[in-house]
Amino acid sequence: MKWTLWIACLITTFATTAVAADKPQAKRLSRILLVTGRDVPAHPWRETTPALREALEKTGKFEVLVSEEPAVLESSALASYDVILLNYYNWERPEITDQAKENLLKFVKSGKGLVSFHFSVRAWGKWAEYRKLIGRIWVDSSGHGPRGTFKVKVADADHYITQGLTDFEADDELYAKLIGDTPINVLVEAYSEWSKKTEPIAWTLDYGQGRVFNIVLGHDAKACRLPQFVQLLQRGTVWAGRLDGQTENPSQAK
Repeated sequence: MKWTLWIACLITTFATTAVAADKPQAKRLSRILLVTGRDVPAHPWRETTPALREALEKTGKFEVLVSEEPAVLESSALASYDVILLNYYNWERPEITDQAKENLLKFVKSGKGLVSFHFSVRAWGKWAEYRKLIGRIWVDSSGHGPRGTFKVKVADADHYITQGLTDFEADDELYAKLIGDTPINVLVEAYSEWSKKTEPIAWTLDYGQGRVFNIVLGHDAKACRLPQFVQLLQRGTVWAGRLDGQTENPSQAK
């Protein structure tokens, strides 16, 4: 009887192990840290943040965690993320600490991704390296005309982020006269009646071993749900994080 019971237990163990081996392992979602919590009153970050999260999570590829405190950048927990997404401007708030700055730069230089959204180009204006990190920033001479419709043109149709994207109309703010000397790869652009120039709307650059994607569209939740904006955000995040096989060198990836 004992021998029979032992054989039965052994068979059950083998069967259970075989089933476990055949069961597909759940794919790890890429972890995105969305840093938000402050902006000028005209920018409803409490509305745009959920819209950004929704756009990324509906792909089934991302787990988006939101922090409304930029001091999270001081944490060693950054190492567990693949991409940092900034929806933040420190309006009437101090600069981030030196430790937070060091951590953010180290995060990107090490080969991870950064996505800068809308008025994040204005953040931490006293931090000189931030201009190099995101390529272009908003200064006192920057601006835009009244919010309205304008034509957005694809400037680099061969890039992974813009593949299949055609020129489209946006109802948004058209940022103009951003400044910066770092070479950038402009993906989409638009002519500004305010500056009388063609302005970059979304662009990429490399920083150390990492990748940076910037998009200045997205004034409100409605603008963030424009299908073309959603594609740019989703693919830009994939590219910045080197996901879905996007493993080429940042300056070569198309």
